[in-house]
Amino acid sequence: MKNISISEFKLGRFFLGKLPFDKDLIASVEDFCKEASIQTAVFSVLGSVSSVTLGCYDQKQQVYVTFNEEAPLEITACIGNVSIKNGSPFVHAHIVLSDEKGKIIGGHLFSETFIFAGEISLQELKGKPFERAYDNKTGLMLWNL
Repeated sequence: MKNISISEFKLGRFFLGKLPFDKDLIASVEDFCKEASIQTAVFSVLGSVSSVTLGCYDQKQQVYVTFNEEAPLEITACIGNVSIKNGSPFVHAHIVLSDEKGKIIGGHLFSETFIFAGEISLQELKGKPFERAYDNKTGLMLWNL
């Protein structure tokens, strides 16, 4: 069995913050990382959205299949990371949401996902930044380790 490709990081700055009302979740995190010169990080988000775009990767066709849900939804879990893609901070996140009846949906998080109320915890990581590159086996933009 091949070993995991892994790197060690030191903890950098730690941020807690409020995400902006009616703005895109992914763009908000990426913009903050650009402004704060963050190249590598992990984060989690709590709160709610007014609409969400989710997807799942079709491994055979090597494309994301996406859908949009226009409804008030509670974020029950949202985790992600920040690395570099094409020279800029890039967010990769997954999210689980619930409606007023407890019905759950989730998947890979995409832009156009609009924040109703959001709180973010973001841990900067210090070390050689991870950069994303095209992976021929999967068709995905993965960390180039």
